[in-house]
Amino acid sequence: MGLLGSPVRRSEDRALLVGSGTYVGDVAPEGALHAVFVRSVIPHGEIQTVDAAEASSLPGVAAVFTASDLGIKPVAPALPGLDTAMTRTALATDRVRFVGEPVAIVLAESIALAADAAELVVVDVEPLPAVVGLDTARTDEILLHPAAGTNRCFTLGGEPDNDLFSDCEIVVSLEFDNPRLSGAPLEPRCAVSSWSESDAGLRLTQWSCTQFPHRAQEALAVGCGVTAEEVRVITPEVGGGFGAKNGAYPEDIVVALAARKIGQPVRWTETRSESMLNLAHGRGLRLTATLGGDRDGKLSTYKLHMDQDGGAYPGIGAVLPMFGHMMVTGSYTIEKVEFTAASYVTNTVPMGAYRGAGRPEATHGIERIVDRYAMEIGMDPAELRRRNFISPQAFPYTTLSGQVYDSGAYEDALDAVLGVLDIEPLRQEQSRRRTGDGREPFLGIGYAAYVEITNPLRNSEFGRVAIRPDGSALVLTGSSAHGQGHHTTFAQLAADALGIPFDQIEVRHGDTDEVPRGGGTGGSKSVQVGGSAVNRASEAVVDEGRRIAADLLEANLEDVIGDKDAGGFVVVGSPSVRVGWATVAAEVEKRGGELAAEVDFQPSGATFPFGVHASVVEVDRDTGGVTILRHVACDDAGVIVNPTIVDGQVHGGVAGGIAQALMEEFQYADDGTPMTTNFMDYGFISAAELPSFERVEHVTPTDLNPLGVKGIGEAGTIGATPAVQNAVVDAIAHLGIEHIDIPVTSERVWRVMNGATC
Repeated sequence: MGLLGSPVRRSEDRALLVGSGTYVGDVAPEGALHAVFVRSVIPHGEIQTVDAAEASSLPGVAAVFTASDLGIKPVAPALPGLDTAMTRTALATDRVRFVGEPVAIVLAESIALAADAAELVVVDVEPLPAVVGLDTARTDEILLHPAAGTNRCFTLGGEPDNDLFSDCEIVVSLEFDNPRLSGAPLEPRCAVSSWSESDAGLRLTQWSCTQFPHRAQEALAVGCGVTAEEVRVITPEVGGGFGAKNGAYPEDIVVALAARKIGQPVRWTETRSESMLNLAHGRGLRLTATLGGDRDGKLSTYKLHMDQDGGAYPGIGAVLPMFGHMMVTGSYTIEKVEFTAASYVTNTVPMGAYRGAGRPEATHGIERIVDRYAMEIGMDPAELRRRNFISPQAFPYTTLSGQVYDSGAYEDALDAVLGVLDIEPLRQEQSRRRTGDGREPFLGIGYAAYVEITNPLRNSEFGRVAIRPDGSALVLTGSSAHGQGHHTTFAQLAADALGIPFDQIEVRHGDTDEVPRGGGTGGSKSVQVGGSAVNRASEAVVDEGRRIAADLLEANLEDVIGDKDAGGFVVVGSPSVRVGWATVAAEVEKRGGELAAEVDFQPSGATFPFGVHASVVEVDRDTGGVTILRHVACDDAGVIVNPTIVDGQVHGGVAGGIAQALMEEFQYADDGTPMTTNFMDYGFISAAELPSFERVEHVTPTDLNPLGVKGIGEAGTIGATPAVQNAVVDAIAHLGIEHIDIPVTSERVWRVMNGATC
């Protein structure tokens, strides 16, 4: 049918655009109570008492529960390498450690009543000094978790080599920040919990706003002290995730426990401010990068240290430097590398995975220091990159951090971007503005070359394809959609393999009773593992269908082939002798079976998408304001299933990457007070600040899955941020400025420019 590579219109969008999609917040079981959490307004302190008497006395308030009421126990971090003494209870008990930490849950007949009652719960806290920022955390003068004896929760790397750069002609160093971000999905978190009697006892059904339904199922089972079979998770539409909606949160478990305790369903939806103060933050680290080589631009030695802010309780965000280590050298052949990292707890929102999760941070490190090196030796930054790229002939290429890059053509991507930019006229214009009448904005050009790892943990994925008696198909996938276009992409893959029309294929996911297992969505892995599972399951159904068709047609099996144009099966050499899918499926049903196949696709390795981004910016001389004039992106994700969806993923990623470069930063005061708790304070980008992106298509297939595809969901984010930052530095470099931290707000740029000219 030739659907692969076609810009098939997204089939899921109408319901989302007209508001007919179902979200967790729309689910309202009969008799459900509304939940509101009582949260700490103190960054750090010892809990003395929690007085809920006045709140409990309000008419319509069903209950106020604390951790002791629900039998909640401390839980140690589960990820390897984290300090297990840094435990957490789903509702704070002895101590609060960040503003917004839940302390109690109020259940009432209406959301308004629950909110009013929550205001009446008095939480008496004896304040303690707050630990905010890496410099304070490192001293260990104030401990968030006294039992641990330190604020360091994770360490990576060994002793430094003092002679690492001894044979380098040129050595440059930079220390710079990658600021803390809020994931800020359009839909905040929600949960609806309902317990019912089953043959084995009580069973939980939880509607969950998550990227990982099966991971949420496991977390809820552990948190509620039941088996995974006693938990059903249903994930309907999810309005954005970006890594932050990773499995289950403490609130999800508390809602489930409260519903069991009260004997009624419970609904909870957080406010935007709650989301800003509880949904896992991303990034939030300091990089110290040193790069060495010779004056001709041959890079030989690289050292990168990451100091990661883990927030109040260490989790996945604290171990993300592990992914930074994987991708430390990026696109370059570098002979010697040293990588170290340390993560610390602070009195802030716990850190999690945010779009790219460790890979953007690694790219930020190498791409910023490469530009600084180019400035030091007076070489064009594009040329410096070209001289040090891994050559296409070197693939598969094993890096010093042990990653096996599958395929790449990095220089081709750079050339493609330069061809679109037409760089020489831009450089001439840049020079003219610097020497002109002093009224026009400065002009800057910045590059970023990247390679990322997708599906870094080599997860498998579940796929099932079943042919219905009417000849349509049902596809089940363990991947979970939250805006990526899975319904369209997976239907394309099945249609191409089966020969069934696209509009006769239904794709479903997100119900753990219907989909027995799944890896969820994260790490840009959906098509390369989820799509491959659908592809393999479709092929298995075709094989079984051929066997049945051969019986029906009274033909030899080897003479029966699938008919991708008309659907069904034909006999070789006799195209008029055919049987359709409906007939074949009906025959299987007649025999007491179902024409279906399921596959758990296990990839042989991670894939390594790559690309080059270039940004052209203006910097206002008087205000420091930055305007993006052009942004050109060449992102190679292997074979493209649907170019429209790939364009959308790149556009969304580039928008997020530019936003981080220009304005996004979640800020805390020194005393632990959050300063950016809603969209009035937090820099949230709009179309007004963005140019029309120019996307250059480039395809380098991988041989690690049957589709030849790599991930695309995080690529735009990874390349855009350092490209914009490098462009801003390039615009004002003639003033003697070598670096400026992101976000490059007008105030920050103005201060740097004025300091440079004083």
